[in-house]
This record gives sequence, structure tokens and C-alpha cells, in this order.
Amino acid sequence: MFVLQVETTMDAQALSARLAAIASPQRMRILSMLAGEALHVSELARRVQMSRALLYMHLQRLEEAGYVTGRLELSNDGKALKYFEIVPFDLTIDLATIVAAVRRSEDQQHSEEVQRSEESG
Repeated sequence: MFVLQVETTMDAQALSARLAAIASPQRMRILSMLAGEALHVSELARRVQMSRALLYMHLQRLEEAGYVTGRLELSNDGKALKYFEIVPFDLTIDLATIVAAVRRSEDQQHSEEVQRSEESG
């Protein structure tokens, strides 16, 4: 199970990207459909009533954020089917998580400014 531990691993930009990946009703529906079973793209597109092209865009965003994973399987008739499934996760966001992410961002920004100053001076 993936547990989001922002205090030690993410800055504000990374946290924002992770949250943005699921901040869409369409992507939440996709996650909900995949919660019970792995589905191939055509079946998932039918269930969420979405074009495969649009579905792939949403799945790519979810995969990049680590919420789903895809794999190719051959059907009985030799066709390649792309299946997607949930990567188990537990997402907890509270004020302490946000504060820690912002502090990490500020620390990184300060370090970059010091490095630039040393390089130019």
C-alpha cells in the first residue's frame, strides 16, 4: 500500500501535482471503476462512457502520479489489450502536511538561491 508521506518526501509542487491528478470527477470515476478489478481500456471506456483517447489522457495522468499501473496482455485471439489497475494507496492530507510541504519548497528555493549566489560571486 502506498502511503503519502509528505513531511519527508514532497515539496509543495509535488504535493500539488499529486492532488491535482485526482482532483477531477472523471479521474475519481476511473479510480472507482478500477477499485474492484483490473480492466482493459475498451471496457473501462464503456463503463465510464468516455472516448478511449480521452480516457488514455486521464489514465496517463493517474499513472504518472502513481495511482494506477498499466500492463499489456494478449487475448485468446491474439490481440494486445492494455489493462489498468489500482496501485493501493492511502492519501491523508492535513494542515501539518501542507505546512511541511511548503517549508520543504522554501528550503529548496533558499538552497538554490545560495548556490546561484556562490556561483556568481
